[in-house]
Parts: sequence; structure tokens; C-alpha cells
Amino acid sequence: MYDQTRAQQPSDQPSRRPEHHSAAPDALLPSDERDAVLARLRKAINSFADTPCEALEEAEGAYDDAVAHLVDALAERRRVLHESWQDRDPETRSEELRLALRQYREITQRLLRT
Repeated sequence: MYDQTRAQQPSDQPSRRPEHHSAAPDALLPSDERDAVLARLRKAINSFADTPCEALEEAEGAYDDAVAHLVDALAERRRVLHESWQDRDPETRSEELRLALRQYREITQRLLRT
């Protein structure tokens, strides 16, 4: 018997991304922002033996930068994704809505895995 419930769920296969996504699908941050945070973290690690308190302050700053960049990046992804389906013609194809749902699912699951 054909399972209609399963047919209506987003596929578990990797999704095709809409062409408007210029970043790599897995990149939450642009490489320059990610590299700057990692450089601060390396600096903290490398200076710990000589100046532990300053190293911890640097590591905390790197953490704060990473969180701020991630919050901004996630807010932008949400905005773009929301615009992709909200206020669309009522005749918007089911497949377009399914793709939006899949993207919400993928990013949410990814956030919960980390």
C-alpha cells in the first residue's frame, strides 16, 4: 500500500539548494570571519603558558565574536528563507514549500547536533 504520509514529508536525501545561495551549503560564516575568530583562538592557546589570564580573555573574546557572527548569519538565513515562502501566491507549488521546510529542518538539526 502507498504511504501518503511519507510521501508528504521532506526527503531525507540532500536537498538541491536554490541558486541564490552563494556560500557553500555547510558554511555558516564567511571564511574571513571564521578565520579571524580562529586566529584569536590560536593566539589565546599559544600565549597561555606565558600569560594565562590574558589568554583566557582572548579566548573569551574569540568565543563572543563567534557567537555574534553566528547569530547574525542565522538571522540572515532565516530572513532569506522566510522570504522564499512567505506572502507567496496561494498557488505556490508544494515542492517549493517542501524545499523550504527541508532547509528549516536541516539547519535546526545541524544546530542541535553541535
